Amino acid sequence: MTDATPRLLPWSSPDGKPSYVLGDGTGFLSRMADDVEEAQLFLADGLVEDARRLLDTRSWTTGELHLLTVELTESLVEVRRIATSRGARLQAAYPADRPA
Repeated sequence: MTDATPRLLPWSSPDGKPSYVLGDGTGFLSRMADDVEEAQLFLADGLVEDARRLLDTRSWTTGELHLLTVELTESLVEVRRIATSRGARLQAAYPADRPA
């Protein structure tokens, strides 16, 4: 397993550093990461719907806008981490210097 590419997990270590796992993507931790990513993306979809609904009313309070901003920021951090992780795995699977 020396050629395995580390997978960025969708959570951080207790001290806030990125967490990684090595493997072929079929182990327990990889499956758990897949489930967490799916849940994060599902919650992000719901948050986008909530944001649209709130902004469409044009009668929001500053507190509502503040909470929306905090939640959207947290969600964006999670979605970016997922995109980074998946992009790295795609690049490892399909390196640019390998013929198609």
